[in-house]
Amino acid sequence: MDETESTNYALESEMGKQEIAQGRRRKGGLITMPFIIANEAFEKVSSYGLQAYMIIYLMKYYGMSSTKGTNLCFLWTAATNFTPTIGAFLADSYLGRFLTIALGSLISLLGTILLWLTAMIPKLRPPMCNMYAPPCTSASSSQYGALISAFTLISIGAGGVRSSSLAFGADQLDKRDDPNNKRVLESFFGWYYVSATVSVLIAVTGIVYIQDHKGYKIGFGIPAILMFLSAFLFLLASPFYIKLPVTRSLFTGLAQVIVVSFKNRKLALPPPNSAWYHSQKGSLYTIPSDRLRFLNKACIIRNPEDVTSDGIAANPWNLCTVEQVEELKILIRVIPLWSTGIMLSLNTSQTTFPILQASTMDRHLTSNFKIPAGSYTVFLLIGLTGWIFIYDRILIPFASKMRGKPVRISTKVRMGIGLFISCISMVVAGTVEHFRRKKAIKEGFLNNPQAVLDMSAMWLVPQYLLFGLADAFNAIGQTEFYYSEFPKTMSSIGSSLFGLGMAVANLLASLVLSIVDKYTKGEGKESWVSSNINKGHYDYYYWLLAVLSFINLIYFFFCSWAYGPYVDRIHENTVEEDQPAENVFKPGTPNRVF
Repeated sequence: MDETESTNYALESEMGKQEIAQGRRRKGGLITMPFIIANEAFEKVSSYGLQAYMIIYLMKYYGMSSTKGTNLCFLWTAATNFTPTIGAFLADSYLGRFLTIALGSLISLLGTILLWLTAMIPKLRPPMCNMYAPPCTSASSSQYGALISAFTLISIGAGGVRSSSLAFGADQLDKRDDPNNKRVLESFFGWYYVSATVSVLIAVTGIVYIQDHKGYKIGFGIPAILMFLSAFLFLLASPFYIKLPVTRSLFTGLAQVIVVSFKNRKLALPPPNSAWYHSQKGSLYTIPSDRLRFLNKACIIRNPEDVTSDGIAANPWNLCTVEQVEELKILIRVIPLWSTGIMLSLNTSQTTFPILQASTMDRHLTSNFKIPAGSYTVFLLIGLTGWIFIYDRILIPFASKMRGKPVRISTKVRMGIGLFISCISMVVAGTVEHFRRKKAIKEGFLNNPQAVLDMSAMWLVPQYLLFGLADAFNAIGQTEFYYSEFPKTMSSIGSSLFGLGMAVANLLASLVLSIVDKYTKGEGKESWVSSNINKGHYDYYYWLLAVLSFINLIYFFFCSWAYGPYVDRIHENTVEEDQPAENVFKPGTPNRVF
């Protein structure tokens, strides 16, 4: 290619870039936000609305015991919380965010329609029975298969939508279009989380109320309609979206570090500050840190041929960058602290038993209005959002004014406070159930779990408020901790870790429940989690969870101590109280000590 041809080629390339840029400017922006937010909002209303009251449907229409039905709900919730992790991997590696959300919306729509059909078509479920007076007719293999298929499709669809919705919305706010892009992003994130909270509120109040008063044919039909609107509105705005191409998968990069470090396990490590470490061009990570040194072997350049003239690894499965190695190290270090939050999620997942408790208590607020048993979860949300407002708008500004400088509680301290409150919440739950059961026996309702006691269901509110308070401290603290510790390239993993913890918690909750049911019943003796709530001992079950929560709190203290000081990337100018000032560093510093 001569000089003239090179010049023409460069001009054509530049014009092409400008045309692409102009084309992208015509797409995206705030006009797409209502469609993206509505997509996940409707999906959440549909999904949470179906989950909130499902235990009653399973016991009443499928003849399941409280243990079996609760276990199935745990597994369904676990799958719904886990699939976004898979969805994020597929979106980043193969499908792209738009296609992942679109497919997720359509798959979830199929699942809600199938679940609605189980309520509409009698042959898809066994005959209705008295859930408090077993035995009931069991579901056939085909009937059970239809139910499980519906749950599976809804979980897969939720994974597709929730894994990419937030990131896809951020993609639409192109920085070149708005010099104040940071403020636009902040506004989007705010509206996004507001819509998520409102969606859950609508689900546990409006949808549950309809199911309780109008039946499941209408109660399942409305979520199906909402899911149709979710998919329709999202696809309607397809011509206006910015659809970024698939980039390198972070999950693949982490896997490459594990594979290459194993391949190079017999290699000796080069001396410190050696030039034989492969660093990504332009990266501040030039040499690996000293901790978890065996992983450093993944970025050793064995031969000059391993690196191309452009400074890129010829085969990424034979040579990784220092940045990839450090990303994996951060993840490994965070895992112990992440695991401490599983117990809190296990406690807050105990929503089916309070529904059974509330159904035996007086739920009237007025003589004409009665709160549905499945709607008491709203007090958890009230506790969560109420504390966030008080903490962010009242306590912190007041404390900062009193001390004359910015004050905040470090993320690890907030995580610990949340775990402590979670422990107290289970003690309170067990105490309330102890008195509820005692009153039921005193009034002669031992064999009549359907009887409504002369005891207000508002006694359940304190435990829900404590659940919400624990979430406000620990769950939000966790999310902020991951965001502050992980580099920007790992923000997708950080955002999915809490959901992954919830999925693990749901599986463990099912395991704990099964063990308790198996080992607490005997000849002529009901288990602690009997379908007859008055014969069972749900109070013992709650207190068992309180003991496990206390052990987990001690485990958290050890993990927090072992993790040591950390750097808050969100508040770079704030030195944490548990961190010496000399440990403060700027994000991306290559010699960071892990």
